[in-house]
Amino acid sequence: MGRPDTFDRLVQILIVLPALFSLVNGFFMVWDPYGWYQLLRTVQATGAFNQHFVRDIGLAYITCGMILGYAWHFPSGRWLAALAGALWLTLHGAFHVWELLTGIGAPHVFWMDAPGVLGPPLMVWIALGILVARQRIVPAGIPKSMFLRVIDRMSPGESAYIHEVGNAPGHALEKLTHFMPVTMHRYAAPADLFHMTRIGATLIEDCGPCALTAARGALSDGVPKDLVNAALVSKPLDGDRQTAFDFGQAIARQSADALTLGEAIEAKHGRTVRLELAMTAATVRAYPGMKRGLGLTTSCSLTKLEV
Repeated sequence: MGRPDTFDRLVQILIVLPALFSLVNGFFMVWDPYGWYQLLRTVQATGAFNQHFVRDIGLAYITCGMILGYAWHFPSGRWLAALAGALWLTLHGAFHVWELLTGIGAPHVFWMDAPGVLGPPLMVWIALGILVARQRIVPAGIPKSMFLRVIDRMSPGESAYIHEVGNAPGHALEKLTHFMPVTMHRYAAPADLFHMTRIGATLIEDCGPCALTAARGALSDGVPKDLVNAALVSKPLDGDRQTAFDFGQAIARQSADALTLGEAIEAKHGRTVRLELAMTAATVRAYPGMKRGLGLTTSCSLTKLEV
C-alpha cells in the first residue's frame, strides 16, 4: 500500500536480476548452442554436445525470464508469476544438488556451477519471502485453507461470511480475492486521508465489525491510533482529514456533496488522489453489503468502536 519503499525495490531487484540472467543465457543457448557449450567447461564435463538439447534448455530459460520479467514490476500483485518463473529454475538447481549428493556429479563441477544454477532461483525465493513476511502479497492465489486461517486470525469471530463464500460452489472465494485489493488501492493518496475516507464510507453502512476492520487496516498503514478512534465515533477532524471523511460518507450516501468535496480534494491533492479516495469509498461498501445480505451484520450502535 502506498508508494514502493526500500524493501519493495529490493524485491524488484531480486526478481529482475534472475529474469535478465535467464533471458541472456537462454538467447545465447538458442542463438549459438555450440558457442555456449564451448564457453562453459562444466557443461562439457556432463557429456557430448547436443545442439537440440541445448536449444531445448535455452527455451526453458527464456520462458522463465519472460515470466519473471512480467512479475518484477508489480511483485506483490504478480507473486504467482514470480513463483511460476522460479519453478523450473528451482527444479534445475535441485537436480544439480541431487547429482552431487548421489555422487553422479563431481563436487568441484557443482561449486563452479552453483552461482549460475542456484543463485537465480534463490534470489526469487528470498524476494517472495520478503513479500510474505511483510504481508505485501495480494490474496488471489493463496490456498483457500491458508487464506481462511489468516482471515480468522485477523478478524476473529467476524469471518463467518468469508467462510460461507469459501464453501460456495463455482470458485466464489477465489473470485472474491481478486476483488479485495481494489478496496485498498493506494499509491499517491496520503495514508491519513485515504483511511478517513474509507472509515467514513464504512460507517454509513452501519456495520460495526466492518468499521473495526477498516480501522485495523488504517493502523497497519501507519495512521495514528487516536485519529482512527476519533474517526470511528465521527468526532470532528482537522482540515483535509475531515474533508476526506465527509467525502467517503457522501459517496456512501450517494449525496451530491460528493462532487464539491471531490473537487476540493482534487484542487489540493490532484486527480489521482481523488480517484484513489473515490475507489476505496465506493468498493469498501461491498463487505457490509454482503454481510447484510447474508444476515450477518451487527449495528455500529451494538459494537464498541475503538481499536
